[in-house]
Amino acid sequence: VQLMESGGGLVQPGGSLRLSCAASGRTFSNVAMGWFRQTSGKEREFVAAIKWTGSNTYYADSVKGRFAISRDNAKNTVYLQMNSLKPEDTAVYYCAARTGGIAYYTNSYDNWGQGTQVTVSS
Repeated sequence: VQLMESGGGLVQPGGSLRLSCAASGRTFSNVAMGWFRQTSGKEREFVAAIKWTGSNTYYADSVKGRFAISRDNAKNTVYLQMNSLKPEDTAVYYCAARTGGIAYYTNSYDNWGQGTQVTVSS
């Protein structure tokens, strides 16, 4: 699976951004997609996840109620809508894919995008 993120940028606190992750290279009937983020000097952390089929979504406590993960099967694209952004949301955001169910750990995912920078600052 090849993954390509887009949509990062600079936004003021309280603002919104939508990240996109375009996937290609295989069928997605038994694939889970996740968003992770990483800041300098810290480990990559789980943000949100969704299976390619079904409606269940999963979120880190730090983003619950502010972020929403969704997918468009026709476009093979997963989105991360980020609202009420805070300076502590500043990070490089990565899209990831794995075969099987939802997972919360980076080493459970087989495929990664190159990342997109999100900066929340006034």
